[in-house]
Amino acid sequence: MEKVVLKAVRRDVIGKQVKVLRHEGKLPAVVYGHHLAPLPILLDAREAGKTLTGLAPSTLVTIEVEGKSYPTLVREKQRNQILGSLIHVDFLAVSMEEKLRADVMVAIAGVSLAVKDFNGILVQELNTLEVECLPQDLPEKVVVDISGLSQIGDTIYVRDINLSERIKILDDADTVIVSVTAQAAEEVVEEVVPVEPEVVEKGKKEEGEEEAEE
Repeated sequence: MEKVVLKAVRRDVIGKQVKVLRHEGKLPAVVYGHHLAPLPILLDAREAGKTLTGLAPSTLVTIEVEGKSYPTLVREKQRNQILGSLIHVDFLAVSMEEKLRADVMVAIAGVSLAVKDFNGILVQELNTLEVECLPQDLPEKVVVDISGLSQIGDTIYVRDINLSERIKILDDADTVIVSVTAQAAEEVVEEVVPVEPEVVEKGKKEEGEEEAEE
């Protein structure tokens, strides 16, 4: 796993005054957890935005502040509702000697013959797996190979996933991760053709036919 490092400085400004810092290209954040008092920090907004975009939730991020390094996990990212830019980040400090629990993304790989040859529909029930391990053993993602799903109804369960013995999956073993289902049968609607009422026209009088006199 590639090491992700962000340099920061301590932040003394809090409350409404933080808005001024954002205009100066700074991103307010806080590091907390594991016997650490909350540490307000400032990051370079452009650098942090580029680094944290698309980052897996299980990726360790090292925050360097005044010569100290804090291994962390991103716990919350707040964004501007209009611009979508980051306005605040919470980092959870972790100990490299203690196991932690974290959600790891599930990545689908391979081609299912049930989908390719039988027009099945691939249904992914889980997008993340909860695991327990030391921080350095956290995978960025769990790859699930679907090439073995060859028939409609084939399923991959949590119990089918094999990870390092150093990583424990906490989700129930019988939980479905991904399966293949049949496409819903199209409802056949019979077209009803309206029947026009038969119109009986009164015949014309024969030439020379006279109406009866009263």
